Amino acid sequence: MIRQAEIKDASRIVEIQIFGWRCAYRGIISDDYLFTTLSVAQRIKPFEKVLEEHKKEIYVYEEEEIIKAFMTIGRCRDDDKKNAFELWALYVEPLMKHQGIGTKMIRYCEDIAVQRGFAENIVWVLKDNDASRKFYERIGYKPDGKENYLQDIHAIEVRYTRKLKREPAPA
Repeated sequence: MIRQAEIKDASRIVEIQIFGWRCAYRGIISDDYLFTTLSVAQRIKPFEKVLEEHKKEIYVYEEEEIIKAFMTIGRCRDDDKKNAFELWALYVEPLMKHQGIGTKMIRYCEDIAVQRGFAENIVWVLKDNDASRKFYERIGYKPDGKENYLQDIHAIEVRYTRKLKREPAPA
């Protein structure tokens, strides 16, 4: 089931995010950053505050009372894509990948985008993260040539886009 995240979910969400970063970005981002700068303990309180103040739209994927993934979504933050929706973040517990969870989460994001009148969805992916890039390409996303250098982690991200199909209005 996909549902909105609650404050009680904060520690599990942060755990998934940190472990996800360490698994996906090892060799792309420095070990010092991944294993020293990133800390579950340091991120829980700020994340609880985000959830408490409803500053971001965050959803979790939960089965059998286990949160297996989360995503953050919203209006696209890019100046050249003011009429697009964005998957700001998607993390599936690394030990639970390849079960279709990520695809379900993205389709849920796209459904929300269509309901809100958007015809395009975007996601930013680290350029050297081949596994994630292949995943997004497999489900219909394409790089549009836009790149961004992330100075704090010394990595380049690329933007992927997907046109969304609107359901025809009932006759």
